[in-house]
Amino acid sequence: MATGDSNVLDRRALNRSLLVRQMLTERVDATPAAVITRLVGMQAQAPDPPYIGLWTRLSGFAPEDLAGPVRGREAVRVALMRGTIHLVTADDCLTLRPVLAGALAQGLKGTFGRKLEGLDLAEVAELGRKLVEEEPLTLGGLGVRLAERWSGRDPSALANAVRNLTPLVQVPPRGLWGESGRAVHTTAESWLGRPLAAGVSPDSMVERYLAAFGPASVKDIQVWSGMTRIAETVRRLRPRLRSFRDENGVELLDVLNAPMPDRDLPVPVRYLPEFDNILLSHADRSRILTEEQHRLVFTRNGLIRATFLLDGFVRGIWRIEQQRKGAVLVLEPFASLTKKEREVLVQEGEDLLAFLTAPDGARSVRFD
Repeated sequence: MATGDSNVLDRRALNRSLLVRQMLTERVDATPAAVITRLVGMQAQAPDPPYIGLWTRLSGFAPEDLAGPVRGREAVRVALMRGTIHLVTADDCLTLRPVLAGALAQGLKGTFGRKLEGLDLAEVAELGRKLVEEEPLTLGGLGVRLAERWSGRDPSALANAVRNLTPLVQVPPRGLWGESGRAVHTTAESWLGRPLAAGVSPDSMVERYLAAFGPASVKDIQVWSGMTRIAETVRRLRPRLRSFRDENGVELLDVLNAPMPDRDLPVPVRYLPEFDNILLSHADRSRILTEEQHRLVFTRNGLIRATFLLDGFVRGIWRIEQQRKGAVLVLEPFASLTKKEREVLVQEGEDLLAFLTAPDGARSVRFD
Protein backbone atom coordinates (compact mmCIF):
# COMPACT_ATOMS: atom_id res chain seq x y z
CA MET A 1 0.00 0.00 0.00
CA ALA A 2 1.06 3.60 -0.45
CA THR A 3 2.23 5.36 2.72
CA GLY A 4 1.13 8.92 1.94
CA ASP A 5 4.59 10.15 3.00
CA SER A 6 6.99 10.68 0.10
CA ASN A 7 9.94 10.06 2.43
CA VAL A 8 8.64 6.60 3.41
CA LEU A 9 9.03 3.88 0.79
CA ASP A 10 6.86 0.78 0.94
CA ARG A 11 7.72 -2.64 -0.45
CA ARG A 12 6.26 -1.95 -3.86
CA ALA A 13 8.03 1.39 -4.27
CA LEU A 14 11.34 -0.27 -3.39
CA ASN A 15 10.59 -3.07 -5.82
CA ARG A 16 10.02 -0.73 -8.75
CA SER A 17 13.14 1.25 -7.93
CA LEU A 18 15.19 -1.94 -7.85
CA LEU A 19 13.77 -3.28 -11.12
CA VAL A 20 14.45 -0.07 -13.04
CA ARG A 21 18.03 0.12 -11.81
CA GLN A 22 18.56 -3.56 -12.59
CA MET A 23 17.28 -3.06 -16.16
CA LEU A 24 14.39 -5.46 -15.64
CA THR A 25 11.48 -3.22 -16.61
CA GLU A 26 12.53 -3.19 -20.25
CA ARG A 27 15.47 -4.60 -22.15
CA VAL A 28 18.15 -2.03 -22.87
CA ASP A 29 20.37 -1.39 -25.88
CA ALA A 30 23.86 -1.49 -24.39
CA THR A 31 27.05 -3.51 -24.41
CA PRO A 32 27.58 -6.35 -21.91
CA ALA A 33 30.50 -4.37 -20.47
CA ALA A 34 28.24 -1.38 -19.80
CA VAL A 35 25.66 -3.55 -18.04
CA ILE A 36 28.24 -5.43 -15.98
CA THR A 37 29.74 -2.11 -14.93
CA ARG A 38 26.35 -0.64 -14.03
CA LEU A 39 25.51 -3.71 -11.92
CA VAL A 40 28.93 -3.59 -10.19
CA GLY A 41 29.58 -7.10 -11.48
CA MET A 42 27.44 -10.18 -11.87
CA GLN A 43 27.50 -13.18 -9.56
CA ALA A 44 29.31 -15.93 -11.46
CA GLN A 45 29.81 -18.96 -9.24
CA ALA A 46 28.63 -21.04 -12.20
CA PRO A 47 29.65 -20.22 -15.80
CA ASP A 48 26.23 -19.74 -17.44
CA PRO A 49 24.21 -17.45 -15.10
CA PRO A 50 25.84 -14.20 -16.31
CA TYR A 51 24.84 -15.05 -19.89
CA ILE A 52 21.22 -15.60 -18.83
CA GLY A 53 21.30 -12.47 -16.67
CA LEU A 54 22.46 -10.43 -19.66
CA TRP A 55 19.91 -12.05 -21.99
CA THR A 56 17.08 -11.00 -19.67
CA ARG A 57 18.37 -7.42 -19.52
CA LEU A 58 19.73 -6.70 -23.01
CA SER A 59 18.12 -6.35 -26.42
CA GLY A 60 19.40 -8.85 -28.95
CA PHE A 61 22.01 -10.38 -26.67
CA ALA A 62 23.94 -13.35 -28.07
CA PRO A 63 26.41 -15.52 -26.07
CA GLU A 64 29.37 -14.40 -28.16
CA ASP A 65 28.71 -10.83 -27.03
CA LEU A 66 30.09 -11.87 -23.62
CA ALA A 67 32.33 -14.78 -24.62
CA GLY A 68 34.36 -12.43 -26.83
CA PRO A 69 35.26 -10.02 -24.00
CA VAL A 70 36.08 -12.95 -21.69
CA ARG A 71 38.47 -14.41 -24.25
CA GLY A 72 39.86 -10.94 -24.95
CA ARG A 73 40.59 -10.30 -21.24
CA GLU A 74 38.16 -7.39 -21.13
CA ALA A 75 36.02 -9.22 -18.54
CA VAL A 76 37.19 -11.62 -15.83
CA ARG A 77 35.88 -13.91 -13.12
CA VAL A 78 37.38 -13.09 -9.72
CA ALA A 79 36.51 -13.37 -6.01
CA LEU A 80 35.08 -10.05 -4.86
CA MET A 81 31.96 -9.13 -2.89
CA ARG A 82 31.13 -11.61 -0.10
CA GLY A 83 34.18 -13.61 -1.18
CA THR A 84 32.20 -15.05 -4.11
CA ILE A 85 33.12 -15.23 -7.78
CA HIS A 86 31.90 -12.25 -9.80
CA LEU A 87 32.16 -11.43 -13.47
CA VAL A 88 33.49 -7.88 -13.79
CA THR A 89 35.24 -5.74 -16.35
CA ALA A 90 39.04 -5.69 -16.28
CA ASP A 91 38.98 -2.13 -14.93
CA ASP A 92 36.63 -3.08 -12.08
CA CYS A 93 38.74 -6.10 -11.23
CA LEU A 94 41.74 -3.85 -10.70
CA THR A 95 39.84 -1.19 -8.71
CA LEU A 96 37.37 -3.24 -6.65
CA ARG A 97 39.76 -5.96 -5.53
CA PRO A 98 41.95 -3.62 -3.42
CA VAL A 99 38.83 -2.13 -1.78
CA LEU A 100 37.69 -5.60 -0.73
CA ALA A 101 41.12 -6.90 0.33
CA GLY A 102 40.45 -6.43 4.03
CA ALA A 103 37.08 -8.18 3.90
CA LEU A 104 38.57 -11.10 1.96
CA ALA A 105 41.41 -11.44 4.46
CA GLN A 106 38.92 -11.37 7.33
CA GLY A 107 36.79 -13.99 5.59
CA LEU A 108 39.83 -16.25 5.29
CA LYS A 109 40.47 -15.92 8.99
CA GLY A 110 36.88 -16.81 9.83
CA THR A 111 36.79 -19.90 7.59
CA PHE A 112 40.32 -21.30 7.74
CA GLY A 113 41.88 -19.48 10.69
CA ARG A 114 42.61 -22.55 12.80
CA LYS A 115 44.04 -24.54 9.89
CA LEU A 116 46.38 -21.67 9.00
CA GLU A 117 47.44 -20.82 12.55
CA GLY A 118 51.13 -20.20 12.93
CA LEU A 119 51.84 -19.75 9.22
CA ASP A 120 53.39 -16.70 7.63
CA LEU A 121 50.46 -15.99 5.29
CA ALA A 122 52.41 -13.40 3.34
CA GLU A 123 54.90 -16.14 2.49
CA VAL A 124 52.06 -18.50 1.48
CA ALA A 125 50.56 -15.83 -0.76
CA GLU A 126 53.94 -15.00 -2.30
CA LEU A 127 54.68 -18.62 -3.21
CA GLY A 128 51.11 -19.09 -4.48
CA ARG A 129 51.47 -16.05 -6.71
CA LYS A 130 54.72 -17.42 -8.13
CA LEU A 131 53.19 -20.84 -8.82
CA VAL A 132 50.06 -19.63 -10.65
CA GLU A 133 52.01 -17.10 -12.68
CA GLU A 134 54.34 -19.86 -13.83
CA GLU A 135 51.38 -22.10 -14.74
CA PRO A 136 47.66 -21.47 -14.19
CA LEU A 137 46.37 -23.96 -11.62
CA THR A 138 43.13 -25.19 -10.11
CA LEU A 139 42.75 -24.48 -6.40
CA GLY A 140 43.17 -28.20 -5.81
CA GLY A 141 46.38 -28.30 -7.80
CA LEU A 142 47.65 -25.16 -6.10
CA GLY A 143 46.94 -26.65 -2.68
CA VAL A 144 48.93 -29.79 -3.52
CA ARG A 145 51.90 -27.70 -4.64
CA LEU A 146 51.78 -25.53 -1.54
CA ALA A 147 51.56 -28.60 0.72
CA GLU A 148 54.95 -29.66 -0.65
CA ARG A 149 56.37 -26.63 1.13
CA TRP A 150 54.14 -26.79 4.21
CA SER A 151 53.89 -30.53 4.81
CA GLY A 152 51.03 -31.60 7.04
CA ARG A 153 48.96 -28.49 6.38
CA ASP A 154 45.49 -28.68 4.79
CA PRO A 155 45.99 -28.11 1.03
CA SER A 156 42.55 -26.54 0.69
CA ALA A 157 43.28 -24.02 3.44
CA LEU A 158 46.62 -23.13 1.82
CA ALA A 159 45.02 -22.63 -1.61
CA ASN A 160 42.24 -20.49 -0.17
CA ALA A 161 44.80 -18.36 1.62
CA VAL A 162 46.28 -17.51 -1.77
CA ARG A 163 42.80 -16.99 -3.27
CA ASN A 164 41.80 -14.50 -0.57
CA LEU A 165 45.10 -12.69 -0.23
CA THR A 166 46.04 -12.55 -3.92
CA PRO A 167 43.72 -11.45 -6.77
CA LEU A 168 43.25 -14.69 -8.73
CA VAL A 169 41.21 -14.70 -11.93
CA GLN A 170 39.73 -17.78 -13.59
CA VAL A 171 41.05 -18.10 -17.13
CA PRO A 172 39.17 -19.42 -20.20
CA PRO A 173 37.75 -21.77 -21.27
CA ARG A 174 36.12 -21.40 -17.84
CA GLY A 175 33.32 -18.87 -18.27
CA LEU A 176 32.84 -19.39 -22.01
CA TRP A 177 29.35 -20.27 -23.24
CA GLY A 178 28.95 -23.90 -24.21
CA GLU A 179 32.51 -24.84 -23.28
CA SER A 180 33.51 -26.97 -20.32
CA GLY A 181 36.59 -26.28 -18.29
CA ARG A 182 37.84 -26.45 -14.74
CA ALA A 183 38.39 -23.26 -12.77
CA VAL A 184 42.08 -22.60 -13.47
CA HIS A 185 43.66 -19.53 -11.90
CA THR A 186 46.40 -17.00 -12.41
CA THR A 187 46.88 -13.53 -10.95
CA ALA A 188 44.87 -10.58 -12.20
CA GLU A 189 48.04 -8.58 -12.81
CA SER A 190 49.59 -11.35 -14.91
CA TRP A 191 46.40 -11.97 -16.93
CA LEU A 192 45.56 -8.32 -17.53
CA GLY A 193 49.11 -6.97 -17.81
CA ARG A 194 48.33 -4.10 -15.42
CA PRO A 195 48.76 -3.53 -11.67
CA LEU A 196 45.97 -3.19 -9.14
CA ALA A 197 44.78 0.35 -8.51
CA ALA A 198 46.48 2.19 -5.65
CA GLY A 199 45.02 4.51 -3.06
CA VAL A 200 41.41 3.39 -3.54
CA SER A 201 38.63 3.90 -1.00
CA PRO A 202 35.20 2.24 -0.68
CA ASP A 203 33.34 5.49 -1.35
CA SER A 204 32.88 5.05 -5.09
CA MET A 205 31.95 1.38 -4.69
CA VAL A 206 29.23 2.23 -2.14
CA GLU A 207 27.79 4.94 -4.38
CA ARG A 208 27.75 2.51 -7.30
CA TYR A 209 25.98 -0.08 -5.17
CA LEU A 210 23.28 2.43 -4.24
CA ALA A 211 22.86 3.42 -7.88
CA ALA A 212 22.33 -0.25 -8.82
CA PHE A 213 20.43 -1.58 -5.77
CA GLY A 214 19.18 1.40 -3.76
CA PRO A 215 17.67 2.90 -1.82
CA ALA A 216 19.36 0.70 0.78
CA SER A 217 20.33 0.60 4.44
CA VAL A 218 23.82 0.45 5.89
CA LYS A 219 23.15 -3.20 6.71
CA ASP A 220 22.15 -3.83 3.09
CA ILE A 221 25.47 -2.39 1.90
CA GLN A 222 27.35 -4.62 4.32
CA VAL A 223 25.48 -7.73 3.20
CA TRP A 224 26.18 -7.00 -0.48
CA SER A 225 29.85 -6.17 -0.04
CA GLY A 226 30.84 -8.45 2.81
CA MET A 227 32.58 -5.45 4.39
CA THR A 228 32.22 -4.02 7.88
CA ARG A 229 32.55 -0.41 9.11
CA ILE A 230 30.41 0.84 6.24
CA ALA A 231 28.90 3.45 8.56
CA GLU A 232 32.21 5.33 8.45
CA THR A 233 32.06 5.47 4.66
CA VAL A 234 28.42 6.58 4.77
CA ARG A 235 29.31 9.48 7.08
CA ARG A 236 31.77 10.77 4.49
CA LEU A 237 29.25 10.34 1.69
CA ARG A 238 26.21 11.89 3.42
CA PRO A 239 26.51 15.29 1.72
CA ARG A 240 26.17 13.44 -1.61
CA LEU A 241 23.30 11.16 -0.53
CA ARG A 242 19.59 11.48 0.14
CA SER A 243 17.71 9.66 2.87
CA PHE A 244 14.41 7.76 3.04
CA ARG A 245 12.75 5.39 5.50
CA ASP A 246 11.12 2.04 4.97
CA GLU A 247 7.82 1.14 6.60
CA ASN A 248 9.68 -0.15 9.66
CA GLY A 249 11.53 3.12 10.15
CA VAL A 250 14.90 1.88 8.88
CA GLU A 251 16.93 4.57 7.13
CA LEU A 252 17.51 3.96 3.43
CA LEU A 253 20.26 5.84 1.61
CA ASP A 254 20.43 6.71 -2.06
CA VAL A 255 22.49 8.63 -4.55
CA LEU A 256 21.13 11.95 -5.72
CA ASN A 257 18.97 11.97 -8.84
CA ALA A 258 18.58 8.17 -8.93
CA PRO A 259 15.36 7.01 -10.62
CA MET A 260 12.32 6.61 -8.35
CA PRO A 261 9.61 5.27 -10.67
CA ASP A 262 5.89 5.12 -10.00
CA ARG A 263 5.19 2.27 -7.59
CA ASP A 264 2.46 1.09 -9.98
CA LEU A 265 4.75 0.96 -13.01
CA PRO A 266 3.72 -2.09 -15.10
CA VAL A 267 6.60 -4.55 -15.47
CA PRO A 268 7.00 -7.61 -17.72
CA VAL A 269 7.64 -11.20 -16.72
CA ARG A 270 11.34 -11.86 -16.24
CA TYR A 271 13.43 -15.02 -15.87
CA LEU A 272 16.44 -14.68 -13.57
CA PRO A 273 19.39 -17.09 -13.51
CA GLU A 274 20.81 -18.92 -10.55
CA PHE A 275 22.68 -16.66 -8.12
CA ASP A 276 21.35 -13.41 -9.57
CA ASN A 277 22.60 -10.59 -7.34
CA ILE A 278 19.15 -9.03 -7.17
CA LEU A 279 18.31 -11.75 -4.61
CA LEU A 280 21.61 -11.55 -2.71
CA SER A 281 22.30 -7.86 -2.22
CA HIS A 282 20.07 -6.77 0.66
CA ALA A 283 19.73 -7.71 4.31
CA ASP A 284 15.99 -7.12 3.89
CA ARG A 285 14.97 -8.94 0.71
CA SER A 286 11.26 -8.26 1.09
CA ARG A 287 11.36 -5.85 -1.88
CA ILE A 288 11.70 -8.87 -4.18
CA LEU A 289 10.68 -12.03 -2.26
CA THR A 290 9.12 -13.11 1.03
CA GLU A 291 10.77 -15.05 3.85
CA GLU A 292 8.80 -18.14 2.90
CA GLN A 293 9.97 -17.84 -0.71
CA HIS A 294 13.53 -17.30 0.49
CA ARG A 295 13.51 -20.78 2.03
CA LEU A 296 12.36 -22.24 -1.31
CA VAL A 297 14.92 -20.39 -3.42
CA PHE A 298 18.02 -20.55 -1.18
CA THR A 299 19.09 -24.16 -0.63
CA ARG A 300 20.92 -25.54 2.40
CA ASN A 301 24.00 -26.34 0.33
CA GLY A 302 24.41 -22.74 -0.81
CA LEU A 303 22.70 -22.82 -4.19
CA ILE A 304 20.39 -20.00 -5.27
CA ARG A 305 17.76 -21.37 -7.63
CA ALA A 306 16.77 -19.74 -10.90
CA THR A 307 13.55 -17.75 -10.43
CA PHE A 308 10.87 -15.98 -12.41
CA LEU A 309 9.27 -12.63 -11.62
CA LEU A 310 5.62 -11.72 -12.10
CA ASP A 311 4.62 -8.13 -11.41
CA GLY A 312 8.21 -7.63 -10.31
CA PHE A 313 8.22 -10.17 -7.47
CA VAL A 314 9.53 -13.73 -7.24
CA ARG A 315 6.66 -16.10 -7.94
CA GLY A 316 8.43 -19.40 -8.60
CA ILE A 317 11.54 -21.25 -9.74
CA TRP A 318 12.53 -22.74 -13.09
CA ARG A 319 14.90 -25.30 -14.53
CA ILE A 320 15.72 -26.89 -17.88
CA GLU A 321 15.18 -30.62 -18.36
CA GLN A 322 17.17 -32.06 -21.24
CA GLN A 323 15.35 -34.87 -23.04
CA ARG A 324 16.36 -37.17 -25.87
CA LYS A 325 14.62 -35.08 -28.53
CA GLY A 326 14.83 -31.64 -27.01
CA ALA A 327 14.43 -29.60 -23.85
CA VAL A 328 11.64 -28.68 -21.46
CA LEU A 329 11.42 -25.50 -19.40
CA VAL A 330 9.92 -26.63 -16.09
CA LEU A 331 8.18 -23.94 -14.02
CA GLU A 332 7.34 -24.43 -10.35
CA PRO A 333 5.06 -21.60 -9.20
CA PHE A 334 4.83 -20.95 -5.47
CA ALA A 335 1.08 -20.27 -5.73
CA SER A 336 -1.69 -20.63 -8.27
CA LEU A 337 -1.41 -18.53 -11.43
CA THR A 338 -4.04 -16.85 -13.56
CA LYS A 339 -4.51 -17.85 -17.18
CA LYS A 340 -2.90 -14.57 -18.28
CA GLU A 341 0.11 -15.13 -16.03
CA ARG A 342 0.63 -18.59 -17.49
CA GLU A 343 0.40 -17.21 -21.01
CA VAL A 344 3.07 -14.55 -20.48
CA LEU A 345 5.33 -17.02 -18.71
CA VAL A 346 5.06 -19.42 -21.64
CA GLN A 347 5.69 -16.66 -24.18
CA GLU A 348 8.84 -15.42 -22.44
CA GLY A 349 9.81 -18.98 -21.57
CA GLU A 350 9.81 -20.00 -25.22
CA ASP A 351 12.22 -17.15 -25.94
CA LEU A 352 14.41 -18.34 -23.06
CA LEU A 353 14.40 -21.87 -24.44
CA ALA A 354 15.39 -20.57 -27.86
CA PHE A 355 18.35 -18.80 -26.25
CA LEU A 356 19.45 -21.78 -24.16
CA THR A 357 18.96 -24.73 -26.48
CA ALA A 358 19.97 -25.98 -29.91
CA PRO A 359 17.75 -24.73 -32.76
CA ASP A 360 16.96 -28.19 -34.11
CA GLY A 361 15.56 -29.70 -30.89
CA ALA A 362 11.99 -29.84 -29.67
CA ARG A 363 11.08 -27.29 -26.99
CA SER A 364 8.18 -27.07 -24.55
CA VAL A 365 7.14 -25.41 -21.30
CA ARG A 366 5.67 -27.39 -18.41
CA PHE A 367 4.14 -26.26 -15.13
CA ASP A 368 4.82 -28.52 -12.14
